[in-house]
Amino acid sequence: MNSAARRRLASLSELAGLVADGAATTRSAIAGATGLSRAAIAQRVDLLIERGLLVETDPAATDRGRPPLTLDLSDAEIVVAGCDLGATHSRVAVATLSGRVLAERARAIDINTGPDAVLAGVRTDLEELLAAAGRPGTHLRAVGIGVPGPVEFASGTVVRPPIMAGWDGCRVPSFFEGRYDAPVLVDNDVNTMALGEYTHRRDSRHLLYVKVGTGIGCGVVSGGVLHRGASGAAGDIGHIQLPGHEDVLCHCGNTGCVEAVASGSAIAAALREQGIEAVGAGDVVRLVSEGQPAARRQVRLAGQRIGEVLASLVSFHNPDTIVIGGILAQLHEDLLADVRAVIYRRALPLATRSLAIETSVLGERAGVLGAVRLAARHLLSAEGMAGIIGEV
Repeated sequence: MNSAARRRLASLSELAGLVADGAATTRSAIAGATGLSRAAIAQRVDLLIERGLLVETDPAATDRGRPPLTLDLSDAEIVVAGCDLGATHSRVAVATLSGRVLAERARAIDINTGPDAVLAGVRTDLEELLAAAGRPGTHLRAVGIGVPGPVEFASGTVVRPPIMAGWDGCRVPSFFEGRYDAPVLVDNDVNTMALGEYTHRRDSRHLLYVKVGTGIGCGVVSGGVLHRGASGAAGDIGHIQLPGHEDVLCHCGNTGCVEAVASGSAIAAALREQGIEAVGAGDVVRLVSEGQPAARRQVRLAGQRIGEVLASLVSFHNPDTIVIGGILAQLHEDLLADVRAVIYRRALPLATRSLAIETSVLGERAGVLGAVRLAARHLLSAEGMAGIIGEV
């Protein structure tokens, strides 16, 4: 692709992004935002409408003169899909380019049955959800998938995951090749959760999404952009060492990791040592909800330990919002109170004076909605535009 084509695709992507974000939804507003001439805007808008990405709808209200037509993302010929894979669950959704869910399904899985079995189930879910939404497979133009392990984002390859037996080296997009004319984008599940949560928090620009469940991880949004780091390992906070816990072995091989002392699995293990039956994070939530004193105590200790790590992240990243998600977020203040207390005590006032620390507004749907956004935003990127429009 020559440089002129790349510049034109970048311009089309910028225009579509303005419409998608609601920043400019008429041709005149786009002119004001981009500085392009009326003719250039008309050419670009008409092309995006022709290729099924945009639509002009009912006139917007105006005080005087002829009301302009309003631009929006088209729901007619393009859909995307999102999939959130966890250790024990799969949630798949088919949605419009604007993120409106048309059909969705959740079911129990065991991620350790391996990629062949799990991804075959995802393919079946996709086919059945497309049929339920009344959409042919040709309408599916991008798929986003979140998995509970490290991912090389560029290739969609799972890299040495601690809890996904048989997945190391698995290039997830290869399981979908030839079925749909759709790129498959694969990311760590905490990153997709962060994207989903960010999409529903328009006032936030710098967000940390902290998943506290079987393990602990963090998705980082900086300036409205998901931050993956040089090799996709950004946010792997579960293996930050906590002083004073050097005797606790983590599954990664190191000792004292916050995941080894404050995750749902760690809390359940501590309760078992006290003679209390608790297999995993779900049992911890149940016991705390029932008012079990030892379980409440262990959750408070976990909140303090997580808060110690997050206090350092607040000083380093200076987020405006910290969102606690994952199954333990169901405990709300039982967990949050101690997380907040440590952060406010340890971080400097300048970094915390406007900091919001809350539980997820999307709950268990954060991952799948984030995967939908991952797919949709890829289509609106210059690279995604090239797949739909070609070189222009």
